[in-house]
Amino acid sequence: MFRVLLITVIILFSNLANSKGTNIFGLGLYDIKFDGSEKNQAADFRYEFRSDKSLFNIGPKEDNFFFLKPFFGFELTNDSASYFLTGIYFEDNLGELFEGDKSKFFFTPSFGAGIYDDGSGKKLGNDLQFRTSLEVSYELENKNRIGISFSHISNANLGDKNPGVEILSLSYQISY
Repeated sequence: MFRVLLITVIILFSNLANSKGTNIFGLGLYDIKFDGSEKNQAADFRYEFRSDKSLFNIGPKEDNFFFLKPFFGFELTNDSASYFLTGIYFEDNLGELFEGDKSKFFFTPSFGAGIYDDGSGKKLGNDLQFRTSLEVSYELENKNRIGISFSHISNANLGDKNPGVEILSLSYQISY
C-alpha cells in the first residue's frame, strides 16, 4: 500500500516540485481535546509543500475560491508517530471574502490522505488515514506568513476502531 501511494505521489507531483509554492513548517499539540479526554498528547512537527499550480479551476477566474491546488507533506510526533500525506487545498483572502478588499489574512482549508504509523503514540486503527484542516494565516511584510490551524485525522471507519485525533498548530510559511 505504501509503495503504491509513494509511486502515485512521485508521478503526480514530479513536475510540481519545480513549481512555485509555499513551504510550511509547523509545531503543534497532537491529540488535543476540549473536553479533557485526551490520552496521548504529544508534540506534533509538520512540513508541507503547497504548490501554486491549480489542478482544477472550478469557479470564475476572478474568484480564486475554487482553484484546487495540491500539497504533500508529513507529520511526526515525539511519540515516534509518523504520517505521510498528499491532498488538495484552496485559499482565499479573508478581506476579499468578507469585505471585498484584500487584507493580510488568509483562510486555507485542506483535505488529504496518507499512510500513518503510530510508533509508540496513539493507535488510530488503520494505516490509511484522512486529514481535514482549517487554517488562518497572516502575511508579513516579507510575504511569508504565520498561521494557526486546527486539523482532524481519522480513518473514516475503515478500521476496527476509529478514535481520531485533533491537532492545533502554529506555522511559519515561506513562499517562493
